[in-house]
Order: sequence, then structure tokens, then C-alpha cells
Amino acid sequence: MRTSRRTSRKFRSYMGWTLAWIATGLVLFGLIDMIGTIIVKGVMSFRWDMLTTVTHGYGGGLQNAILGTLELVVISTVIAAPLGVLGGVYVSEFAHHRVAGVIRFLTEVLSGVPSIVIGYFGYLLMVMRWGWGFSPLAAGIALTIIMLPYILRTTESSLTQVPLPQREAAWALGMTRFQAVSKVTWRPAASGILTGLLLAVAIGMGETAPLIYTAGWSSLNPNFHLLHSQVGYLTYVIWTYIDMPYSQSHALAYSAAFILVVIILIIQIVLRLWINRRELSRD
Repeated sequence: MRTSRRTSRKFRSYMGWTLAWIATGLVLFGLIDMIGTIIVKGVMSFRWDMLTTVTHGYGGGLQNAILGTLELVVISTVIAAPLGVLGGVYVSEFAHHRVAGVIRFLTEVLSGVPSIVIGYFGYLLMVMRWGWGFSPLAAGIALTIIMLPYILRTTESSLTQVPLPQREAAWALGMTRFQAVSKVTWRPAASGILTGLLLAVAIGMGETAPLIYTAGWSSLNPNFHLLHSQVGYLTYVIWTYIDMPYSQSHALAYSAAFILVVIILIIQIVLRLWINRRELSRD
């Protein structure tokens, strides 16, 4: 009896590990294939003059799309970062457990809403009803709605992982909850909060559907007017130009995807270097 049970456990364990490795292999294969295709075709299609010329017709450059993407990311980050971080601090440190539960539930619901629904909501409310037109501010707020749940959840999670004795030591010194958070708790949680913030930025940079409804599209460089001013962005080039029957369009789409990957990679590398340097200085 014991031998048969032992054999059954070994068989289930073997099958479980086999399925896990197969699933991991499939995920890695798809990821490597996607990244490899973008890098190879992007490098082959990229030209340095794309950085200094705007998109026109079915070809041209990507200067307007790069500047427009950076403008939208800056607007959305300026709005989402303080709201998400302060919201995460409130849920983790100050909110009643029932209130915190409601906020967590709403955050999960918001993170599960398809981005195209958020874009259509922004179109009906900001573009049409409020009369902003296709504009960077409407697009930035749409991206803010998408980014906010990730920032809030990672902030709360990072603060929750701070050991309770650190809070108790701050309280024992006579600090209020606000003082404990601002002077003690946030320091060990800072790297996690920054990681969540940059993850949200990367997610926002990769969105297309909400921007189509709120930012429109422009082949001109952004004039940095917040209202009634359409703006270009890299994901529109990827989504639109890859379906055109021209080799120049395909080259532009692959180059835009390559530039987007490089920007996100640079952000992640800078983040990791900062975190490692901070941890070494702490030690």
C-alpha cells in the first residue's frame, strides 16, 4: 500500500513538473520569437534619419511619434504617480479594513476593464461632452486610468512587506502614522514603489486603443497644447503601418516597435542599476 502511494505521488509530481516545464517553454518560445522578430527586423529597417524626420504618407520618419509618446507618458505619469502612490499609502497605512477592501476591489475591477472601453469612455466624456477634442490631455487622462491600478497595488504591496517592528519602533519614538510613513516606512518600500511606477509607464507606452479615441493622430511634431491638438505616437505607427501594402510602411512599423522596446529596456536597466546601487549603499 505504501509503495503504491509513493509511486502515485512520484507520478503526480513528475507530471506536474513536466507540465510546468512545457508551459514555461511555450511562454519563453513566444516571448523570444516576438522580441527576436522585433529586434532583427527593427534593426534591419531602422535608419538614423527616422529620428529627425516626421511621418508622411506611407513612409518618412518617427520624430513626431517619439515626441508625442513622450508627451503622453509625461502627462499621464504626472497625474497617475501621485494619485497611485498616495492611494497605496492610504490603503496600506490609514484606511479602515472595510474601506481598504472596497478600494482593492475597485482597483481590481478597473485593472480588468479593456483599454478600448476606457478609450471610448474618454472619447464620449472628454473629447465630445467636455469639448476638449482629440488632445494630449484627454489621452493622458485615459492612460492615467489604465496606469493607476498598477501603481496603487504595487505601492500598497511594497508598504505591506515592510516589517511591523519598524513601524512599532517609529511609534515608540512618538511618531504619528504620517511621520512613520514619511520618515521610516517608505525607505525600504521605495524600490518596490518605483518598480510599480515604471511598470505602469511601460504599460501606458504600449497602449493603442485608448489613444485612438482620445489623441487622434498627427504627422506633425507636437505643439504641446493640451487641448484641441492631435498628437502622434509610436503604437499608432505599429498598428497602422504594418497593414499597409508597402515595404516602407513595414520598415516604419518595425522601427517604431524596435524604438519602443529600446525605450522600455533603457527604463528597466536604469531602474535595476538604481535599485542595486541603493541596496549596496544601504549595506
